Amino acid sequence: MESQTKSSNEELDKAAGDPPADSSVVDSGARGNGGRGPGSFGGGSSGFSLRNLRTLTSFKSGTFRLYFAAMIGQMAAMNMQMIARSLLVFQLTGSGTALGVMALGNALPMLFFSLFGGVIADRVQKKYVLLWGQAGNGVVSLVVAFALVSGLMSEERSGSWILLVIAALFQGTIMGLMMPSRQAMIAEIVGEEDLMNAVALNTFGMNALRLLAPVPVGFMIYVWDYGAVYFAMTAMYAMATFFVALMPKTGTITLQGKGAIQDVKDGLVYVRNEPTLLLILVVTFIVVLLSMPYMMLLPALTEDVLLVDSRGFGVLLSISGIGAMAGSLVLASLPNKRRGLMLMLGSLVLGIALIGLFFSSSWFPSLSWPLALFFIVFVGLGQTTRMTLGNTLLQYYVKEEFRGRVMALYFMEFGLTSFGVFFTGVLTDVIGVQWSVGGLAIILVIFCIFVLIFSPRLRKLD
Repeated sequence: MESQTKSSNEELDKAAGDPPADSSVVDSGARGNGGRGPGSFGGGSSGFSLRNLRTLTSFKSGTFRLYFAAMIGQMAAMNMQMIARSLLVFQLTGSGTALGVMALGNALPMLFFSLFGGVIADRVQKKYVLLWGQAGNGVVSLVVAFALVSGLMSEERSGSWILLVIAALFQGTIMGLMMPSRQAMIAEIVGEEDLMNAVALNTFGMNALRLLAPVPVGFMIYVWDYGAVYFAMTAMYAMATFFVALMPKTGTITLQGKGAIQDVKDGLVYVRNEPTLLLILVVTFIVVLLSMPYMMLLPALTEDVLLVDSRGFGVLLSISGIGAMAGSLVLASLPNKRRGLMLMLGSLVLGIALIGLFFSSSWFPSLSWPLALFFIVFVGLGQTTRMTLGNTLLQYYVKEEFRGRVMALYFMEFGLTSFGVFFTGVLTDVIGVQWSVGGLAIILVIFCIFVLIFSPRLRKLD
C-alpha cells in the first residue's frame, strides 16, 4: 500500500506540474492501535519558530490550488444559502420551529447517505464524485431561484416555504454522497505531513467567505430580494464544477469486490476497535451537538433580541469570520503538536463565546450590539479551531483504506446534530432563543472542562 501511495502521489504531482511530494513512510505498526510512533508524519523534530512558519505550504501543489478554487465556489454558495435560506424561512413563517424543520430536511438524507458516500469515497475516483455533486447543487439552486422570481414561493402563498425544505432534501442527499470524498481527498493531494496545513487553509478560505459574503448578500436581499442571491449561488456552483473538471485524478481506488453494506460494516468495526478514532468522533459529536444550533437560530437572535434586519445579520456573520480567519492562519502555521489539547481549548472558547453572545444583551442591554460583535469574533475562532483539528486528527490517525468511511462518520455528525437543531428550534418557541441556545453553550463549557481534566489520551494527541 505504501508503494502504491507513493507512486500515486508522484503521478498526481507530475500531472499538476509540481515536484514529487515528500512521501515519508508511516510506521504501520503504530497505526494498529490508531496511533503513531515517534518520528511519524507530522511529529516534527524542530520546534516552533517564526523562521520555519509553513502557512502557505500546501499551495505549492497545483492540484491543491485547483481544489481550493473549487472549494471557494462551493463555500461561497453555501454561505449565501446559509444566510438567505434562514432569513427567508423566518420571514415567511416567523417560527423557530420552521427553522428546525429546515435543518431536519437537510439532515435526514445527509445522515442516511453519508455512510454510502464514505464507501463511494473509498471505491470511486473522488474527482468524479465532486464533479457531479457540484453540478447537482447548482441545478437545485437554479430551480429555487426561478421559484422565487416567478412568485411560486412568496409570503402570499401560504406554505410555499416547503419548497425550500424539498430543495434541502435534494441538497442534503448530494452533500451526503459528496462530502466524504471532498474531505478524504485532501490527504491524497498534499500527503499527511501537510494535512493540518491544507485543512487549515481550506478552513481559512471558508471563513474568508464567511467574512466577505454575508454583507453583500444582506444588501442583495435588501435591494433585489432573495431570487438574486440564488442566481448568484448557481454561478458559484458552476465555478466549482469548472475547477473540479480541471483537476487530475487523485489517489487509488482501495475497495474492490465487496458489497456496499459489507464495506459500511467493515468501517464501523474498524472504528469500534480503534479507541483513538472513537474518542475523537464521540468528543467532536458532542461539541457539534451543543454548538451548532446557534448557526440556524441566529436569525431569531438578531431579529427578536438584537432588533437588527438582514443587513445586521450579514454584518454579524462577517465579523465572526475575522476570528475564524485568524484561527485558521495560526493553525496553518503551527507544527503538528498538541493538537488534541488545542481541539478542546478551542471548543471551550467556543462555548464561553456563545454564552456571551446569547446572554450579553440581558446583562448589558445598552451595549447589546457591540457586545454581540465582540463575542461573535471568538465564536468564529473557537469554531474554526474545532473544525480544523477534529478533521485533521481523524484523517491523521486513520488507515488509508478506511479514510473515506471514517470521514463519512465525521460528516454524519452534522446530520445527527440537525436533530438537535430541530428540537432547539421548537424549544426556542417556548422559552426563547437565549435560553435554548445559551443553555446548550453552558453545557458545552462544562463538558470541555470535564474532558480536559479526565481524558489524558485526547490531551496528548499530536
